[in-house]
Order: sequence, then C-alpha cells, then structure tokens
Amino acid sequence: MPATTLDPRTALVVVDLQKGITSSDTAHPAADIIRRSADLAEAFRAKNLPVVLVRVTGGAPGRTEGPAGGGQRPADWADLVPELGRHDEDIIVTKQQWGAFYGTQLDLELRRRGITQLVLTGIATSIGVESTARAAHEHGYHVTVATDAVTDRDGDAHRNSVEKIFPRLGETETTEAILKLLA
Repeated sequence: MPATTLDPRTALVVVDLQKGITSSDTAHPAADIIRRSADLAEAFRAKNLPVVLVRVTGGAPGRTEGPAGGGQRPADWADLVPELGRHDEDIIVTKQQWGAFYGTQLDLELRRRGITQLVLTGIATSIGVESTARAAHEHGYHVTVATDAVTDRDGDAHRNSVEKIFPRLGETETTEAILKLLA
C-alpha cells in the first residue's frame, strides 16, 4: 500500500549502509541507495525528526561449525559511509544480528522520543531491512519502506521482500514520494 501520510513523530532508520556492505555487488547500485538514504536523512534532520544509523559489527552467537562468510574483514568494514553526513544528534545502533531491534537499545531510544512510525532504507533488503521491518511491526510501529532506497545481493530475494513481505508489514513508497510527504 502506498504511503499517504507520515506520523508527526516519524524516524528514519538506515540499515547497514557501511563500507563493508556497500562495497558488495548488489541488485541495484549501492551508490543510488546511499544517495537516496542521504537525501532522506537530510530531510528528516531539517524537520528535527530522528535519524537512526544502524551498523552491524559481527554475528550473533549460535552455530559455530563454519567460519563467518567473507573471511577476515578490513578495519573499516563497519564504518558508516560518509555520504550519510552523520550528525551528532543521530542515533547510532550497533547490532550483532540481522535485525536492528533484538539485543540493542533501538526500541528504548525510539519510545523515549515518542516515535510512532519508521521509514526504512538500507542493504540488504531481505536480511537487515526485512528483519528490522518485521520487528518494528511486531513492536507496534507504523512501517514504511522506501522501496527505491533498499537493495540486496540477490535480486529475487529483493523482489520478494518488496512485493510480498513489506506490503503486509506496512506501506511502501519511493524516496521522492516520502520527501513530498515530509515537505
């Protein structure tokens, strides 16, 4: 369902736009996802609405039979991309699993600010973004996904999330339409 309005207390949640993830091959160019996310972040900040920058630094404990994918990571792998223009007032969430809620302070940070709706962007659509969207829905937030500001390494997984999963969790919309709702 397309977005028709944004709650007065909406936050932007940018998932895993960090050097080690944005440098991977994706179904849609990561540079476009970064640019659209940065445009949304700038607009949210201009309206004094929270911007949450999520990054992943490892994996959750669990099965340990095999090595983590990708081998040894470079020192700057978890650094947020500079194009996001990080501000001091941005909320930074560091996670160890796919979704941004479990094992973090995200829900507490949002509730302290009276947030009722989340706009989501990021990489990977079917992993970090979808896991965060599902948890946000379960926590009672209104969920909107900026469908042209998300991508995945797997095009089929991306399409499944955008076409089948996200519409069941909330609203889907383009960056341009969300920016117009903010104006």
